[in-house]
Amino acid sequence: MRLTIRTSLAMRALMYCAANPDRTVRKHDIAEACKVSENHLAQVVHALGQKGFLATQRGRSGGLRLGRPMEEITVGQVFRALEAEVPFAECFGAETECPLRAACRLNCVLAEALEAFYAKLDTVTLADLVAGNRPLADLLRAA
Repeated sequence: MRLTIRTSLAMRALMYCAANPDRTVRKHDIAEACKVSENHLAQVVHALGQKGFLATQRGRSGGLRLGRPMEEITVGQVFRALEAEVPFAECFGAETECPLRAACRLNCVLAEALEAFYAKLDTVTLADLVAGNRPLADLLRAA
C-alpha cells in the first residue's frame, strides 16, 4: 500500500499547524518547511478546510489554524477524508468489470484488511504525533 502525495501533504500541513498552536501560519511557511510545491499544497489546504480539519482566513493577515483541537483529529479521519475517492484495488471501483467478481473472495479479504488499517489509524490523534515531540517541533517551528 502506498499513500497518495495528497494525504502525505495533508498530514504534514496538519502537523505544522499543530506544532504552531499559538499562531496563524501561512501556506508558504508550510511549503518551505516541508519542501513541497505551494501550488500543490494549496489544493490540499483547500480540501482540509472544506472538511473542517483546518480553519482558513483570507487576506493580508490570513493564514491557517487547526479547525478543531489536535486531540480530536485522528489520522484515520484524515486518511478516510482524502483517500476515500481512490479505490484501494482495481476491483473496489464501481465501474470495474472484473471477470472474477462473482466468485472472488480476495475483495472481501482486502476490504477487511483495509478496515483494520483504518481502525488502527483511528486510535492515533494528531496530538499523539506532535505533542511532546521536540525534534518535530524544532523542524516545524514557524519563523
